[in-house]
Formats: sequence, C-alpha cells, structure tokens
Amino acid sequence: MFKAPLPLRLLILLYLLLSIAALARSISTGALDLFTLGVIPVVVGLLLRTAWSEVVLKLYIAIQTLGFAAFGVTAILALQITPQDVKVELLGYQPPFAAVVLCVIGLLAYQYWVAFSASTKAYLRRVPQQE
Repeated sequence: MFKAPLPLRLLILLYLLLSIAALARSISTGALDLFTLGVIPVVVGLLLRTAWSEVVLKLYIAIQTLGFAAFGVTAILALQITPQDVKVELLGYQPPFAAVVLCVIGLLAYQYWVAFSASTKAYLRRVPQQE
C-alpha cells in the first residue's frame, strides 16, 4: 500500500481547496489565468500519482514564486511612489504588510519542502516506504 506522507496529504488538501476557490473565481469573474487554475493539473497528477506529477508540482511552485516576486517588486515600487494608495485588503480587513509577506514566504517554503522531500519523491515514484 502506497500511502502519501502527511506533509504531501496536507499540501494536496491545500491545493484542493485552492482549486475549488479558483474555479469559483473563474466562474464568477469569467477570467481564466494560469496563476489560479494551474493548480488543477497539479492536484490531478498528485492524486493519480502520474509520472509527470513531480515535474508539474515543482513547475507550479516556481510559477508561484515568480508571481509573488513580481507582486512584491510592484508593491515596493508603488510604496516608493504613493505610499498612501498602497494597501492590502482581505475581506474588508487590512492586514499589515509584514504579516502578508511572512505568510507568503511560509507557504512557499512549505511547498518547496514538500516538493523536494525524499518521502514525496518516493511516493510519486511508487517506492515502498517503511513505517
């Protein structure tokens, strides 16, 4: 029996929730984009344990990293130009920038850790794990 390691199961759960939110956003706005809908092939590959799932997972995390880096650079530049106009709003609440940055860095770090861990590689390559 090949049971996914706990960190990978948590990441799959996170990606499932993200894919539901991405589909709902795409339906409500009518806009499709790789940043949100790109998670669907990753989830399918991880659940089916396909040969390409490891590559797609790492590629998706790299795309996220580039996207968040672009957002970060844009925010820094905007803060230099008009700091009063730059704000992050989440459900009517304005969290501090430091909290947003730490959350993004933490999420990316967790994804990198799971993607490059030996247990994830063994699971996706169907190597039996010792328990």
